[in-house]
Amino acid sequence: MWIVIIGLILGIVIGLSFPEVLPVSFAHYLSIALLAALDSTFGGIRASLERRFVQLTFVSGLISNAVLAALLTYLGDKMGVQLYYAALFAFGYRIFQNLGSIRHLIIDRWARSRAKLRQTPL
Repeated sequence: MWIVIIGLILGIVIGLSFPEVLPVSFAHYLSIALLAALDSTFGGIRASLERRFVQLTFVSGLISNAVLAALLTYLGDKMGVQLYYAALFAFGYRIFQNLGSIRHLIIDRWARSRAKLRQTPL
């Protein structure tokens, strides 16, 4: 789980340290890349909390999500159809689904730890 958090923080720091401005034509690609990274990050955090985190799965998911989303965006641009909306919807849905699961897992762990504290005699 720490690798995911460290990678996210490192990516934010690197992104903020370069003041380069990207052309507006890359806005769709950047938004898709950001959502693919967030989707993989929240999926990795969820898997870690469920004790099912596998680094290979995380990395392959990140790469395949980014490649597929970029391909959809590129093909949509070439055809004049905004196909990136499909990726935006899918990633947005999965991000909120993972975030809800993360919240439930954290609350369940917290409730179990509180219950254990109440049961232990002083």
